[in-house]
Amino acid sequence: MTASNPPRDESPAAHLDSTAHLMNRISSQLASQLSLVSLNGRRRPGPPALVVVAHGSRDPRALSTVRTLLDRVREQRPGIPVHLGHIELNDPLLPDTLATLGTREAVLVPLLLSRGYHIKRDIPEMAAASQVRARVAGALGPHPLLVETLHDRLVEAGWCTSMADTTRRRSAVVLAAAGSRDPESKIDTNRTAQLLSERLGVPVVPAYATTAAPTVPDAIRALAANGRHRVAVASYFTAPGRFATESAEAAPWIASAPLGTHPAMAKLVLHRYDQALATPVTTTEPELASA
Repeated sequence: MTASNPPRDESPAAHLDSTAHLMNRISSQLASQLSLVSLNGRRRPGPPALVVVAHGSRDPRALSTVRTLLDRVREQRPGIPVHLGHIELNDPLLPDTLATLGTREAVLVPLLLSRGYHIKRDIPEMAAASQVRARVAGALGPHPLLVETLHDRLVEAGWCTSMADTTRRRSAVVLAAAGSRDPESKIDTNRTAQLLSERLGVPVVPAYATTAAPTVPDAIRALAANGRHRVAVASYFTAPGRFATESAEAAPWIASAPLGTHPAMAKLVLHRYDQALATPVTTTEPELASA
């Protein structure tokens, strides 16, 4: 007795859905190509390249996450050429990516959550050393789309969106971020914590995995001393890595996953790209778009 093949859905609706999906993809690709051709048949210059600048990590999950996020960006805006460059630790490094672009126009969007040395010095200097006609966008944060992502990640981890007043009075969140010596970095992280607190209705305390204070364990202890024993750790990192793992391990209750490939992250990357293009260039140096 031979095993039968599993039944396939041969319904007309299934074929129509599949055909419609294929036709939509073909139409989208065709529209993208036609947009590059003017009425006289000459090819229009394409949009500036989008170079997503990641920090880099020894954790292989980080590179995988960033590549998937770039795929999400391409899906949302198929007409834009999207590239990846790292500040350190991973290939391709940013100077190598810029070298492949020659003298093209590009917008560099840092996959960084606050202002700091990388955005103010490292990335502009790498851009200036290349032949690319570059604009450098601002940090991703603070921004409501980040708060949306943080909220969703906490809910995925077990945060209850409706809780009794007694539970709320015992609850709090530690926003675990990478530290920086730049005071503007703390300003940006504090603002994100404030926005998240308004969204959740509980205190949100920013804390840091390195360099800055308070540390994540110190923030948790301070909250417990004030009667907040139901503390969640919100991972304010773009991708998995050592700092995100250590911060999550310190959580006395739940810990959310990093921001990762949430759809709002791709939307925010494109927003920073558009924002940089909308800012007039006033010098020949790489432009630092407002955050």
